Amino acid sequence: MKSPRLQRVLRLVNLLQSGKAYNTARLAKACGVSRRTIFRDLELLRESGFEVLYDPEQGCYRLPDAQLLPPTNFSLQEVLALLALCYELGDQHGLPLMHAAQTAALKLESSLPERLRREVANMAQAVHIRLDATNPLPQQQDVFQQLLTALSKRRAVRIQYDSVADHRVISTRLHPYRVFFSRRSWYCVGRSSLHRAVRTFNLGRIRRLELLEDRYRIPSGFSLRRYFRNAWHMIPEPGPDAQVHLRFKPLVARNVAEVRWHPTQRCHFNEDGSLEFWVQVSGLWEISWWVMGYGDQVEVLHPPELRQMVLKRAENLLRQYRQQPAEPPAAESTPAMKPHLGKKRRSTKSRRS
Repeated sequence: MKSPRLQRVLRLVNLLQSGKAYNTARLAKACGVSRRTIFRDLELLRESGFEVLYDPEQGCYRLPDAQLLPPTNFSLQEVLALLALCYELGDQHGLPLMHAAQTAALKLESSLPERLRREVANMAQAVHIRLDATNPLPQQQDVFQQLLTALSKRRAVRIQYDSVADHRVISTRLHPYRVFFSRRSWYCVGRSSLHRAVRTFNLGRIRRLELLEDRYRIPSGFSLRRYFRNAWHMIPEPGPDAQVHLRFKPLVARNVAEVRWHPTQRCHFNEDGSLEFWVQVSGLWEISWWVMGYGDQVEVLHPPELRQMVLKRAENLLRQYRQQPAEPPAAESTPAMKPHLGKKRRSTKSRRS
């Protein structure tokens, strides 16, 4: 069954499940086909296991119950979106919620008749989503579930946290406000008793979590948008926002302009193909690393502080590469790769246990 017919048949099921009276003429008009085609589609539904009922008094067709999907009345696009997203995200092994997405897709797919199930599955499998590198969090499923429990019951938790900023494992009582996924990992935002402020914690660095009996309240009006302000990603810095002006060379200009990097960004192409890029950010540290990623294809025009920051890092980078590379410790040295000339080499077993 081709894709247009699949879409039409699912549309037909939605109409028959709507509770309204549809005869073949109304069904044909709604689906944009002839009555003869509708008769064939109704027969296909019967062959697929649907109980298609005909009311001779009204001359209408209907389905006795929601046989395909729940009363939410999903459209074809919604079914395909759910299956494609759930299957793709479900392959991100180890990430909390992702495996549940895959099992949800299986349940949704199993509710379809066999012939329709095959067609929908084929279409869903044709869609692929490639995420950035992610932290798989293989041992953090319990931590994730406990945080969700703490949030739902408004109970505080005590965490042992491997803090990058403090260079040690810290202990703090945490009032979780939000759990969110951003780019590569899951995070929790909440008030920390140790810092006496709202902080962001990476779930991958939580070494231990204990659910406490203490209750707490999330401040009214709290939102991630207000908390992060105009941070380039998720590290807002104190002080007023900075107006950043960058100029990208033609080689990367279109790639930059095609992406919505930040809600405040503005772009303008110059006649030579270069790109003027403006953005307002709450702090320069995060955006400086993004700028460095484009190397010599971008220039910071404003503010001077960001220009100096990038200049200093570029000077350090140049100094580092002008030096001879340091020899790695003998115990951690890696054998040099030799070019493969087509001759078979005797395999060796790994010494690592």
